[in-house]
Amino acid sequence: MRRYYYDFHVHSCLSPCGDADNTPNNLAGMAFLNGVRIMALTDHNSSRNCPAFFAAAKRYGVVPVAGMELTTAEDIHAVCLFETLEDALAFNDEIDTRRIRVKNREDIFGEQLILDDQDNVIGREEDLLINATTVSLEEAPQLVENYGGICYPAHIDRPANGAIEILGDFPHYVGFHIAELHDRDNRDEYVRRYGLEGIRLLFSSDAHYLDQLRDGTENDWIELDCGPGDEELVRKKLFEDLRAS
Repeated sequence: MRRYYYDFHVHSCLSPCGDADNTPNNLAGMAFLNGVRIMALTDHNSSRNCPAFFAAAKRYGVVPVAGMELTTAEDIHAVCLFETLEDALAFNDEIDTRRIRVKNREDIFGEQLILDDQDNVIGREEDLLINATTVSLEEAPQLVENYGGICYPAHIDRPANGAIEILGDFPHYVGFHIAELHDRDNRDEYVRRYGLEGIRLLFSSDAHYLDQLRDGTENDWIELDCGPGDEELVRKKLFEDLRAS
């Protein structure tokens, strides 16, 4: 078994709240410098910077995972991870049909930049990405699974867009077997208060700035029975491990 330090919740400059320095190349480079060997790009309601991130991560020897931070109809954030880039982009097209369209105000929310693998701007998302979609929390896991992915509630220990804050309790009725905590120190309290003994808890940064990214000293690691040379195999083993949770 090999230990892989991970960060499964990271934003690029496509997210309106993401810093302009959070380019695909900078994210991949910082992952490498921080000792993180698997990183997921999870912009708000979009996966359009994942192709550039995949190319950048390959140059740094970081295993990339294509993802999205979905905002449900209840305004709850959920991490969506996909085994292949193609599946993530297909899911992106699905979510495009489920978004509530409001023009982005760059003077308020910032730019939403789509980049190529050299960090050149090739487009802008004109509609605000942080709005709720029409996808309910109960619908989200099966919808994501239809595209070969895994879905779980994000930062359940945070007041903003956290499932527990919005619903008053952990949504056991949905059938989630994974959840994300932002602060490792909250683990024991949340397990006790919300009955999370059977839930696998992952810890990720939700980084909107480069200095918020996790590093290999924070004990956020996963063990897989494969070496780092074949990124497709690593992703395959990762998803097998997550699905077995």
